Amino acid sequence: MEILFLSPWCPYPADNGSKLRIFHLLRGLSRHHTLDLIAFCPDAPILRATQELRQFCRSVSLLPETPFAERWLGQAVGLLSTQPRSMAGNFSSAMAALVERSITQRRYDLLLCVELHMVPYALRTRNVPIISEGLELAMLADAACTGRLRAGLTWWKTRHYVATAMRRCAGATVVSATEEHLAKQIAPPGMPLVVVPNGVDTAELAGDFGSPEPNTLIYPGALSYDANHDAMAYFLSAVLPLIRRERPDVRLRVTGRATPSQIATLPNTEGVEFTGYLDDVRPAVARAWAEVVPLRKGGGTRLKVLEALALGTPVISTSKGVEGLVLQPGRDVLVADTPADFAAQTLRLLRSPALRADMAAHGRRTVASYDWSRSVDKLCALIERTVGYAQPNLGEP
Repeated sequence: MEILFLSPWCPYPADNGSKLRIFHLLRGLSRHHTLDLIAFCPDAPILRATQELRQFCRSVSLLPETPFAERWLGQAVGLLSTQPRSMAGNFSSAMAALVERSITQRRYDLLLCVELHMVPYALRTRNVPIISEGLELAMLADAACTGRLRAGLTWWKTRHYVATAMRRCAGATVVSATEEHLAKQIAPPGMPLVVVPNGVDTAELAGDFGSPEPNTLIYPGALSYDANHDAMAYFLSAVLPLIRRERPDVRLRVTGRATPSQIATLPNTEGVEFTGYLDDVRPAVARAWAEVVPLRKGGGTRLKVLEALALGTPVISTSKGVEGLVLQPGRDVLVADTPADFAAQTLRLLRSPALRADMAAHGRRTVASYDWSRSVDKLCALIERTVGYAQPNLGEP
């Protein structure tokens, strides 16, 4: 099939979870279908990114805009719209024109839209089946439960928009059973909805990256993402001091992009190193005694957890951090949801090389079922099965 792939992220360099998913799905799909990619690209070198992505895309069109620009006029309009404000306020006329031009130049069998943000551009086309890839609702649903008016209004708008847009889609994918449960409450009856889980490139993570270093912890995550910042604020204020009270030599390394102002808003806790963005994070994760994932909010599933397990690095996480992943607590991961329990589980692992070795072996065996090839196979099966389901795709929703 000929597929037009619409993405809110340029997947090169693949330096965060969203980009990694897009990169691996693109690469896998290219073995079965012909792909043209259109993506927002606000920060990557466009020429280099185009060259890299042309290895598995027939054409690559990168728009040097961000889909999350927070345009003040658009945000004001978004308040009055029935669409979620982030979508109505950040709609790009340049992206819409690029998609429409591509549709008129080639006959596509399918439009594949990554994340809900790209669906509006597909809905402006006619008579081309649409699949929404990676639909995420859990984070908004959780926020709505806080009782805040703005969060509740955003969730209402999102439900309304998804219910309308999904009537025009041939199918949709989600990353976990949790997301599937939410999507089924909104999607039209009978519309194909498939769990295409996040994965790992097990071959790429199977090398020897060095021996684990005692008393070292790692958290790989850019502080620009609110859930990561909240996780570190919680861990540095409530958990790490408990750990260092018993083992004062423990060090935490936080990788990923972080500005001085973002770091300054975190508790000033001893034993913390902010490395900034690492071109290759694998050695840092592999040499850590354990990875901590103290997430308290967010949606989807965590690639950082899967990658750590594939590297043989045990993980201590909150329930939210491993939500949607089929992992056995106490064997594949350690799970703790209070500061005292999180510190206790971390100290237990730091004290025991035997426990670390046992968890590393279990984690590697379990994560083999999350190889990206299996996720690509599920997506390909959905594409083959749902194109004939497509309803007429005419005009605006």
